[in-house]
Amino acid sequence: MPMSLLLIIQLAVGATILRVLLIILGSILIGWFLAYASIKSPIFENIYIPVISSLESVPVITFFPVVLVIFVTRIGGAMGSELASDFLILTAVAWNIWIAQYQAFKTVPKELQEVAINHELGFFSKMRRLYMPFSIPKIAANLFPSFADGLFYITVSEVFSIGTKTFSVFGIGSIIPALLASGDIYYMWVAMLTLAIWVALFTFFFRYIARFSVAKYGLDTAAPIRRGGKVNIMHTYQAWNTLTGPMKKLSKHFTSPFRALPTKGSFGRKWMALSSSKKYITIGTFLLVFIMLLAKIGLYVVSVPLSYWRYLVSYTPVIIYGMAFDYVRVVIIAFISLVIAIFVGYYLAVHQRAAVTVFPVIQIVSAFPAPVYFPLVFAATFGYMYAVFPMSSEIYVLLLGFISTFYYVFYSFWMGVQTVPSEFWEIMENHELGFFTRMRRIILPATFPYLIAGLSSTIDSAWGGLMIGEYWPDIIKGKTLEVQVGLMKMLDVFTYQGKIGPAAWASLLFAIVVTIFSLFFTKKLMTMAREKYVIEEGVYAA
Repeated sequence: MPMSLLLIIQLAVGATILRVLLIILGSILIGWFLAYASIKSPIFENIYIPVISSLESVPVITFFPVVLVIFVTRIGGAMGSELASDFLILTAVAWNIWIAQYQAFKTVPKELQEVAINHELGFFSKMRRLYMPFSIPKIAANLFPSFADGLFYITVSEVFSIGTKTFSVFGIGSIIPALLASGDIYYMWVAMLTLAIWVALFTFFFRYIARFSVAKYGLDTAAPIRRGGKVNIMHTYQAWNTLTGPMKKLSKHFTSPFRALPTKGSFGRKWMALSSSKKYITIGTFLLVFIMLLAKIGLYVVSVPLSYWRYLVSYTPVIIYGMAFDYVRVVIIAFISLVIAIFVGYYLAVHQRAAVTVFPVIQIVSAFPAPVYFPLVFAATFGYMYAVFPMSSEIYVLLLGFISTFYYVFYSFWMGVQTVPSEFWEIMENHELGFFTRMRRIILPATFPYLIAGLSSTIDSAWGGLMIGEYWPDIIKGKTLEVQVGLMKMLDVFTYQGKIGPAAWASLLFAIVVTIFSLFFTKKLMTMAREKYVIEEGVYAA
């Protein structure tokens, strides 16, 4: 039995990691097309950005009503449970990647876009030679956060309860709770150690991808950055006509800058006409599906008795009150994450020796699923904490929210610093700019697009940590972690009690507020980043 249990643990870890990686890969492929559609269609953009921002803010657990109706009830069986688990993991890993891809496509320098337009590159050529390469550093910056977020939620995605029913799939997220419940502490530690080893291996792998993507696809960057901000001499004196990244890929398409532009022949006109017809067919199909979906929703809404709607509406004041408390918690978490990202992220970006030691530790800790080890931290500290700090529940919840989301803005800023073109590092060195002057005049403006993408994901994802921490029954035997007021606590309680209606109503109100937030924060700041803070355009301005 011990050997078979050890084998099961190894297979479970492999199944979980493979499940997360495949979903991340699928998210990247889908995100490229969604990002392109958003920059080409203002109508689609105005719908797409609020929707993904809203969905990113909605914690994984609040998707349980959708999971119950679509996957568990309609499909059922092992396939239904597997699809439900995959869907829940998708809701944890996809949104920040999609936001990063949109932000990358939105901030492609105008000069590169003009080259693509002048040479009449088609859709797939523009995607392959311009948009995809330009987005790779930003995708790389979000690979590890998505991997960490996917693992963070495995304990609620691979085994989840709705009311009195429990559904699970094979994976370490379902094995560890089972070992803990059966009292097999030794094998639980074996499972955690196995997971930690694999997390460490992927930490180094993702770090390699991040640095490789900056060096290969960054626009005239100084990667690798030397200690104290000194740049690599070989990169510093590269000629302007051999810029790295997307421009180099575009330049390979042509043999001479004086080469005649291709002309549109009859085949080109037919292709353009065919492309337009396909556009109309695609738009018509999406509209038809959307109308059918709205019709189904309308029929369902009409079928609900008016008395039940009154019952749901009666929860509204309490929901708004709890939401206000939670937004205060999110602001605190985001502010602390931003401060740490700016100071620690910059230090590690320009001090490679320190980064080699510190960065893997940060990555391993942030990638290891907090819900797995947090009960052990709570058990070791709650006696002292509650004796000294009466509001210890709030401290635990803020801590859980922080460790579940700080890495979004941290990795984004760290990657943004490394993509600063070498010419700007030369200017900072030549003028002997101090730290705060560098930050105010160059680093923060240069990394603004990265900061906005990372900070948006941090704010939107902090709700997941609050969702788990605000109401955690039996976190250790005989002890429950909970706060007095909070929307996430309400959703937890509704879910555990099987009250799908009130949970769905609270989620709907929450989604409306998040949508408004995304319109006035995420979209506007990303537009500002596109208009004022694309530092790569400074290369051409020179």
